[in-house]
Amino acid sequence: MNWDKEKIKKEIISYILIFLGVFGFKSTFFEPNHIPSGSMLPTMAIGDFILVNKMQYGLKVPFSEWFGDPVYLTEFTQPKRGDIMVFEYPKDRSILYVKRLVAVPGDTIEVFDNRIFINDKEVVGEKVSPDMKKEFLELYEDKGIPMEMEFYKVQNGDIKHIIAHNNAFSQHRGQVKITIPEGHYFMMGDNRDHSSDSRFWGLVPQSHIRGKALFVWFNMVYPWSHEPFNIRPWRIGTTFYNGIK
Repeated sequence: MNWDKEKIKKEIISYILIFLGVFGFKSTFFEPNHIPSGSMLPTMAIGDFILVNKMQYGLKVPFSEWFGDPVYLTEFTQPKRGDIMVFEYPKDRSILYVKRLVAVPGDTIEVFDNRIFINDKEVVGEKVSPDMKKEFLELYEDKGIPMEMEFYKVQNGDIKHIIAHNNAFSQHRGQVKITIPEGHYFMMGDNRDHSSDSRFWGLVPQSHIRGKALFVWFNMVYPWSHEPFNIRPWRIGTTFYNGIK
């Protein structure tokens, strides 16, 4: 068999360039992410495929985060309270988590009985309407979560969003009052009583931040998942920063 070495060489180079282009774009600009759990309900549904803006807090050197801490080409822009961030789990950096940023460097935070105090001021919530509550409860189907849920509109920083409390719980996970050190962030799930977050495993270092969640571009719970198979086309296009009245 005759091999055209020049042709093979060109094909190999083309595949390398495609690889570098696709994964370089994913590493530096935008990245898809899948939501496998309900810790961010009702903001994010199980099965949501979200788009993550990797440039939100600064432009990174392509592939640098593959080999350790990311290297920034531009100055790091501080995240804001209320941002939904994708980050590497502090206990295992190979695992990505998605949570909401609640307290930033310099803030004091205390959590008691699902009441949050930032800089000694309580983040007060307002109960949603019965119709809105019914809509949110549909996202909890097949989760085995008691329906003694209450949903509240809250504002942290410039962002208004919804949080969920499970009133079937006699105790809620708290956090003693701490001051957030420089370069660290306190994260919580919107589904407050069903979220593993900074109350359990501590603060997220700046070097672990991957980007900011923007919107849902698809929704499907995989057939091989522990959750019941489901597709919710109406979730497509859901944004996280369009405001709540």
